[in-house]
Amino acid sequence: MGLYSAMSAGVAGLNAQSAAMGTVADNITNVNTVGYKSTTADFRTMVGSGAGGGDYSAGGVSAVTRAQISKIGSTQSTNSNSDLAVAGHGFFVVSDDPSGNGSVAYTRAGSFTVDPNGLLRNTSGYYLLGWPTDAQGKYSNTGDLKTLRPVNQTALTGTAAPSTKLTFQANLQSTTTAKTGYANGNLATGAQPADFARPVTVYDAQGGAHELNFAFIKTAPNTWQAEVYAQPASDVTAANGLVASGKVVFNGDGSLNQTASDAALFGSITPAWTNGAGASPIKLALGSNGGTDGLTQSSDASTVTLRQADGGLMGKVTDVNVSKEGLVSAVFENGTMRPIYQLPLATFPNADGLTAIQGNAYQLSDSSGAAAINPAGAQSASTVVSKALETSTADIATEFTNMIRFQRAYSASSKIITTVDQMLQELNELKR
Repeated sequence: MGLYSAMSAGVAGLNAQSAAMGTVADNITNVNTVGYKSTTADFRTMVGSGAGGGDYSAGGVSAVTRAQISKIGSTQSTNSNSDLAVAGHGFFVVSDDPSGNGSVAYTRAGSFTVDPNGLLRNTSGYYLLGWPTDAQGKYSNTGDLKTLRPVNQTALTGTAAPSTKLTFQANLQSTTTAKTGYANGNLATGAQPADFARPVTVYDAQGGAHELNFAFIKTAPNTWQAEVYAQPASDVTAANGLVASGKVVFNGDGSLNQTASDAALFGSITPAWTNGAGASPIKLALGSNGGTDGLTQSSDASTVTLRQADGGLMGKVTDVNVSKEGLVSAVFENGTMRPIYQLPLATFPNADGLTAIQGNAYQLSDSSGAAAINPAGAQSASTVVSKALETSTADIATEFTNMIRFQRAYSASSKIITTVDQMLQELNELKR
């Protein structure tokens, strides 16, 4: 009977508008939730019968909710290095277990902070996962999620790094009197006094400090002899502590003539420390050929403008730095940085098909397709933005407009029911 189908359609309208109002409620309450993806409500007809004539049976309407997971929100700047956003369509890979052995999820909620164990965890309790790297930032990507580990910024606390580069910039006074009788090693043994000498501190692989002395003696116009030796000499196994020596030649304008100088002073040295600590090759940065960015010669007094070497005991990790390629580096209290993790980003054939779970995160489903796990910036345009968070995609003005729409449709559906009820009462009164 048409009246009963009309009442059924009215009830369907109430149910559909109630479901639609539920999406509005979720969107409005999450308007300030980081990385939240709004949900929209669409409607579809429920066909009865008799559309071609005769008795008509109303079908009604049903609501179909649609998650807009692929919609990208705007980014908002913050002051925290561990606040991260994704520029593009990727997702952070996270786990609900601090060991990394729990279930894997995907999120764009990048409000990560350091927990008491040094792990990066967002406000929903999910731990950020990445590939551990070596000191040069190299890592192994096998495509297996099991190789990902929770990002722990304190894993390297107390780590020592050997010196790998030594920079020495100095001016040698051109009016210095040339000396005769020089033999290799004379400056290290003290057989001849140096015209100019300065020490530089370098570090072994255990963080131990050692002094290498740079000593120079003029032997001819525009020509000097240089020796690099340890003080004390017993710090190294080399005789008299001498680790490098050679001739330094300058051009007429006082710039460095590296071509005519001995190559031993412009390569790398690897001291053999007598304390048994390891060492890496130390690149000697004494200037470029024809340049004034290292050793120079002028009439000014001999002086050093820069002498430094990297490495040492790094100490406590105070912060993290994340590049747009997703390389996470630990920032030590001495100001140095070292790569510790590479962040992957997950992409999906159909991100809107992901299954939403608690904590503004998602899991795979049949309609989403398998996740493609790649480093940020690789095989996709997605990159990582540090000191930023993705805002909610819910728009408060749009939601209030939808609220009014659904409320009016709900009232209209309820009017259908009350009107049909009155008509049925009139029908029942005909029997009297």
